Amino acid sequence: MNTLVFDIETIPDVEFGRQLYDVADLDDESVGKIMYFKQKQARQTDFLPLSQHRVLVISAVLRRDDDLHIFSIGEESSPEKEIVQRFFDGIERYEPELVSWNGTGFDLPVLHYRSLRHGVNAARYWEIGDSDRDFRYNNYLSRFHWRHLDLMDVLSGYQFGGRARLDQVAQLLGLPGKLGMSGDKVWDYHLQGRFEEIRNYCETDALNTYLIYLRFQLVRGLLRESRHAEELERLKFSLEGSGKPHLEEFLAAWEQA
Repeated sequence: MNTLVFDIETIPDVEFGRQLYDVADLDDESVGKIMYFKQKQARQTDFLPLSQHRVLVISAVLRRDDDLHIFSIGEESSPEKEIVQRFFDGIERYEPELVSWNGTGFDLPVLHYRSLRHGVNAARYWEIGDSDRDFRYNNYLSRFHWRHLDLMDVLSGYQFGGRARLDQVAQLLGLPGKLGMSGDKVWDYHLQGRFEEIRNYCETDALNTYLIYLRFQLVRGLLRESRHAEELERLKFSLEGSGKPHLEEFLAAWEQA
């Protein structure tokens, strides 16, 4: 089966914020501050409701046949609808097993709201057996079906108290982790025009998730130790030949851990 390990980075949907709070004349930074402030007042946290997030970039590791591809969907000027549509087009084309870290709690619900906002066609993703019986008891939508494997959810035993941060689990396994960047910096980086750094960060999160996934497959007995080692070497080869400084930095940190 094809495997697509993915991660998204988001920013406040300031257009929606202008509508919600009737502040049409304010700039993006000011609207964002209002959105965070209102959320802090209401919920004692400035983490915005999922319906108020806008997708900036989606990064992924695609493993299929003899190919391993590390990539991102979205450029600085890419319309959000195009980014979200391309993600669901990939599911239509490759019908992969999706793998995420907290994808059930964050990434996929955000993508649901954004696809709804833009009218994105995602028929294969939403299939639950009406047109294809194989999806009736194994689809992308049910929490306990593994066509989407949320590693955070599964490893916690589906218990809130058992959840762990991606960075901590990565470091537990001797992986690079966040390398100085974190999701709470994305909005500031966006305002500063530092899109490339955001995309690079998203790609390294996808890589950490992929490496945790490989270890999990080893623990499950679905990868023998020799095959697991081969998959690690395949990834190292891809990182070495990428010509991208952030991937080479990730490899160096991995080898030194």
